[in-house]
Amino acid sequence: MSLLDWIITAVPLLIVFAAAIYSKRYVRSVADFMSANRSAGRYLLCIAGGEMQAGAVVFVASFENFSRAGFSVSWWWRIATPVTLILAISGFVWYRYRETRAMTLAQFFEIRYSRAFRVFAGVLGFLAGILNFGIIPAVGARALVYFLQLPETLPIFSMHLPTYVALMAVFLGITAFIAISGGVITVMIVNTIEGILSQLFYLVVIFAVLSLFSWTQMSEVLTARPPGQSMVNPFDSFGVKDFNIWFVLMNIFAIIYRTGAWQNAGAYASAGLTPHESRMAAILTGWREMAKTAVIVFLALAAITYLHHPDFSQGAAGVHDAVGQISDQQARKQMETPIALAHLLPDGVKGVFCVILLMGIFGGDATHLHSWGSIFVQDILVPLRRKPFGTRTHLTVLRLSILGVACFAFLFGAFFHVVDFINMWWGLTEAIFVGGAGSAIIGGLYWKKGTTAGAWAAFLTGSILSVGGIIAQQISTHVHGVTFPLNGIQIGFFATLVAIAVYVVTSLLTCREEFNLERMLHRGPYAPPAPSASPEEAAKPERKVGWGKVIGIDKDFSRGDKWIAGGLFGWNMLWFGVFVVVSLWNLAAIWPTAWWLKYWHITAISLPIFFAVVTGIWFTWGGIRDMGTLFQRLRDHKTNALDDGTVVGHQNLDETGKK
Repeated sequence: MSLLDWIITAVPLLIVFAAAIYSKRYVRSVADFMSANRSAGRYLLCIAGGEMQAGAVVFVASFENFSRAGFSVSWWWRIATPVTLILAISGFVWYRYRETRAMTLAQFFEIRYSRAFRVFAGVLGFLAGILNFGIIPAVGARALVYFLQLPETLPIFSMHLPTYVALMAVFLGITAFIAISGGVITVMIVNTIEGILSQLFYLVVIFAVLSLFSWTQMSEVLTARPPGQSMVNPFDSFGVKDFNIWFVLMNIFAIIYRTGAWQNAGAYASAGLTPHESRMAAILTGWREMAKTAVIVFLALAAITYLHHPDFSQGAAGVHDAVGQISDQQARKQMETPIALAHLLPDGVKGVFCVILLMGIFGGDATHLHSWGSIFVQDILVPLRRKPFGTRTHLTVLRLSILGVACFAFLFGAFFHVVDFINMWWGLTEAIFVGGAGSAIIGGLYWKKGTTAGAWAAFLTGSILSVGGIIAQQISTHVHGVTFPLNGIQIGFFATLVAIAVYVVTSLLTCREEFNLERMLHRGPYAPPAPSASPEEAAKPERKVGWGKVIGIDKDFSRGDKWIAGGLFGWNMLWFGVFVVVSLWNLAAIWPTAWWLKYWHITAISLPIFFAVVTGIWFTWGGIRDMGTLFQRLRDHKTNALDDGTVVGHQNLDETGKK
């Protein structure tokens, strides 16, 4: 990197660190540290949560997927459009979960089931989480090593330390500082600032790539694939292993079942000002993600074109030489695109992309550290203690736990070798917990007959089957040298099916009394006093039937909210209609390659660039507004020491009236 690149990298990071230090002053209670005292607005939740998916490891995983399947797999993802839209607009799981006022998922489990089940879920969720997170710092550090063209090892006395290990230690130290300083308040503010800056930087990277490569050059590389493995024609891509239509169909099922189950950003689920604000954050995410999708596609396309088009053969030779010097075979596959980007991006733009990667690492890893560290305290230590922590002691223990997770991630990343694709490893480790958790969550929030016995049975079933799959996969690969017949996604999918059946059957057999959902959700006679409506609002007749109710729009939606949600639904359903028509057309006569190239040029390049500009302006305004509002709310709120995650008699302690 040039001096200009380093300056471009340093300035935004200094802004982020200053924000982290400033926001620390607003932490006065456990609820502040864990959930920002439930004061976050929709744009803050949306932008901060989106930065979780902007780290180096996410880019590497996305590049890995695109280099194998290209655009073809994204075509089949259109099948999920109606499902994902209705889940987001209706607030499936998230709305009811926020109504419980639980700060962690396992706290909800104690409210709904039992304390023993909370501890069990806390232990299982914590272990699955740190295993899942364990590879993230290492992959991110490796990507930066090769992108910055640093040496693979550093001489230390008579030893040679892998450079990525040293870099990983630095990154984890920074992210631990962010997570410890002000808990989720600091994490959200840092992530929001990073997200706003990233929106601007995405445009810089996109236009730089457009100046370096023509669509003709990209098209020639995309179409140079053997039959059955097309990167542009989804009906000629069924030979692509792992990333195909079956991969998509299993993931659609997982999207529904696992809603709210994975806790890598658990604090955001409880930090919303109201359940509706949490729901609107999910809807807004649908608009904002279009910009990030564009930059990932552009960078992956640029790297593939640079590596395989004859016009860039001289530069590609240097990339292939650098890749060939990597000793680890899996790392070669993962780092090919970052190395190519290091060679092809011009000065200045290289620094911009480096900032995007670093901010994603700091924001995403800090969120992980906060989530898994706080789960260990809140869902294992707190329910096991007979006497609650004092506020100061509680905050100290939370910070020490976060440091412990950072140390584990460092050791795990330094010594563990990933044998599967990154996304496959994530799917597999998530299945350890969510294979059974999905049944307990959905059943617990929506079904009065769900029982503690059913939750136990489903959790154990899903966990045992998933862990068994991990062990079988490792033994098959390392001991026998044979590829295991199921990948991580498939193992999790089948474990989930069995867990659902076990939950339903066991609950029906053991239900003696229906659970009081209204009290848990603070509805009906248990609802807090609501602000009185204006005369104009009270005079409006309630619409009993309408298209909005079908997709989840209810009385909480303002006129502006309806435009945002309805616009997202209409836009995506338009393209779902295109998907249906074109799919039926291709059953009769396959589209020529030129038509597919034109389709992807419009939908994957032109339109995302437009949305990158629009959402960049829109969300910058919303994010800045919500940050100011959050600080104002935190200054004005009254601290409640009882709001610390303790549950008594299936109620949060601060709701029982006890002291």
